[in-house]
Amino acid sequence: MTDAHAAPRGVGVVVVAAGSGARLGAGVPKAFVPLHGRPLLGHALDTVARVPGLAAVSVVVPEGLLDVGSASWHGVTLPAGAVVVAGGAERTASVAAGLAALGPDCDVVLVHDAARCLTPLAVFERVVAAVRSGDAGVVPGLAVVDTVKTVDEQGLVTGTPDRGTLRAVQTPQGFDRQVLLAAHASGVDATDDAALVERTGHRVRVVEGDPLAFKVTTPEDLERAARLLPPPQVP
Repeated sequence: MTDAHAAPRGVGVVVVAAGSGARLGAGVPKAFVPLHGRPLLGHALDTVARVPGLAAVSVVVPEGLLDVGSASWHGVTLPAGAVVVAGGAERTASVAAGLAALGPDCDVVLVHDAARCLTPLAVFERVVAAVRSGDAGVVPGLAVVDTVKTVDEQGLVTGTPDRGTLRAVQTPQGFDRQVLLAAHASGVDATDDAALVERTGHRVRVVEGDPLAFKVTTPEDLERAARLLPPPQVP
């Protein structure tokens, strides 16, 4: 981890926007689906640009959408100095590409899904503060209110976990940069970066998430986001 006595340099954010969005059925990659006339990515970057101490941003998109001047990017404002890179076949490869594109001026790295486009700034701030306090990995999460069952391949219940110990995890996930780099270099695969860091021997802390940080995955999610986000004011 970063030397606790060294002056912090800044925050880097990897915005993952390389998903296909097949379940949305919109005919375009998920991050470029419009919400009140602007891509989900544009709404997500509005908040990223306001993160205190922001030093670097990389946006990971499908290879066919690298041209930021194309019509797909209409309504997206990139933070100053942001770079756009092509994603990989899997999420881990996409994050690794974004991580490699960040400049040297950050010691905290956040990994954020563009599809969680309504995530409040306060969630970013909580995650950064926890990493700054010495945690190698930090994720926002919400308590699980439903009873959860584990099932086998036949759909038969094999267990009922104590929901008091469960959290529904969101993004941005935050890490000491060196820890995250080492985790990606380990060759281990995982469904998210927190799991990757866990599997390389580091503990990950959960901080309070926010219901607005839900992931837009289905048409119903998009409708929900449209209801929650006020439409732009027409002059």
